[in-house]
Amino acid sequence: MVESISVAYGQSRILSDVSLDVPDGSVVCLMGRNGVGKTTLMKCVMGILKAGSGKVTYQQDNMTAWPSYRRARAGIGYVPQGRHIFPFLSIYENLLMGLEAINGKNRGMDSVEEMYVLFPALKVNPAKLAGTLSGGQQQQLALARVLIRQPELLLLDEPTEGLQPSIVQEIEDLIISLRERQGTSVLLVEQSLDFAMTVADHCFLMEKGEIVLEGPTGTLDQNLMRQYLSV
Repeated sequence: MVESISVAYGQSRILSDVSLDVPDGSVVCLMGRNGVGKTTLMKCVMGILKAGSGKVTYQQDNMTAWPSYRRARAGIGYVPQGRHIFPFLSIYENLLMGLEAINGKNRGMDSVEEMYVLFPALKVNPAKLAGTLSGGQQQQLALARVLIRQPELLLLDEPTEGLQPSIVQEIEDLIISLRERQGTSVLLVEQSLDFAMTVADHCFLMEKGEIVLEGPTGTLDQNLMRQYLSV
């Protein structure tokens, strides 16, 4: 999926020769301290940032030069860190924005109703402005806005950040369900080791823009990982 990606801002190198793969139907977790390049890598996968070198592939297609909208239409969904919902649009209008990425597929209330079933809190008042929702509800809306078009690959950047335990548990259950019931592939950026060990099949750990540790979740030395993740 990502082969030898390098990114620099001016003279500052953010990513150095990073490679990772997300097998079909698996959950892969990218971990590391703040500032090591995790979000930069996610933006490269989604086409928001252009890599200085390397290649991004998806379903055997080289999409390194593709714009973000083409990647979205190809089946990639992205929930960025900080949610980035449209605060002055209603819950319902935010969901409709998610449908804009669908190319050549049926659109309609059926998809919206499916999201209300998946996230019941959003159905209580669909006309409510998204900016007035709690942090947990905003994260649910950000997830629903992407899931409404049934992406085959889901990119999640720090989905549990700052959320109460009950919402974290809901997101954990959702990721597991997406993998087991729908076969959705997930690339997850996460700092909680316990969360990652529960949902991920494979983990990559970054330090200073490089992959320093990787392997199947059950084979990794958690004490060593905690050392890398500690501030």
